[in-house]
Amino acid sequence: MAIRVSLDRVLLKRGITLTDLAERVGITLANLSVLKTNKARAIRFSTLDALCRELDCQPGDLLEWVSREFEEPFTAELEEVDP
Repeated sequence: MAIRVSLDRVLLKRGITLTDLAERVGITLANLSVLKTNKARAIRFSTLDALCRELDCQPGDLLEWVSREFEEPFTAELEEVDP
C-alpha cells in the first residue's frame, strides 16, 4: 500500500506506549497494532480524529504517502517494443 502509518514514530516522540494510547483513545490494542505495523487497509476519520486529539498532532504526522516505486522491489520485466 502506498500510504504508510507512522504511529510508532509519533508514539516514540510523545513517550507514550501503544497500550497507554489504546486505553486513552478507547481502541483495542490489536487494532492499534494493525495500524502501527502498516497492515491496516483503511482508517475511520473518527479513529484518526481520536489519535490526533490524544497525540496532539496533525493527520499528516501519522500518515505518509510513499511511492510504490520505493515501497516494493521492482520486479517487472521490460518488454521489447518494435520501432
